Amino acid sequence: MSRLTTFSSPFLLGFDDIERVLDRVSKAANDGYPPYNIERLPDGDDRGDILRITLAVAGFRRDQLDVTLEENQLVIRGRQIDDDSGREFLHRGIAARQFQRTFVLAEGIEIRSAELKDGLLSIDLIRPEPERIVRKIDITAHD
Repeated sequence: MSRLTTFSSPFLLGFDDIERVLDRVSKAANDGYPPYNIERLPDGDDRGDILRITLAVAGFRRDQLDVTLEENQLVIRGRQIDDDSGREFLHRGIAARQFQRTFVLAEGIEIRSAELKDGLLSIDLIRPEPERIVRKIDITAHD
């Protein structure tokens, strides 16, 4: 049995992949670690919007973090190795963790920079203003 979705409308042509992207995003949104913010920054030029994703990655060093762009996805991974040699904990509330946080980017968004400071990983993105293109399509007549 096939299920009907908003994207099965005959007026939405070429949007087949959007449903899969939405399913992937909704599954990834359930994990709350690490917490993050997304904000729009004042830009001062006409290139477009500047967006900043900030993740709270306290306890991670730069070499334990990996930021990659895989097709249209920004993937942030953190890997910590649990090194308890010679340590005796009376209470252990901070565990070594791994994480993967994925953000699906719209077409044309560019990565500007990534910075780790005071336990916060900030990734700046540029969303360029789309060009407004109007193209006339010639109609041929076959009589």
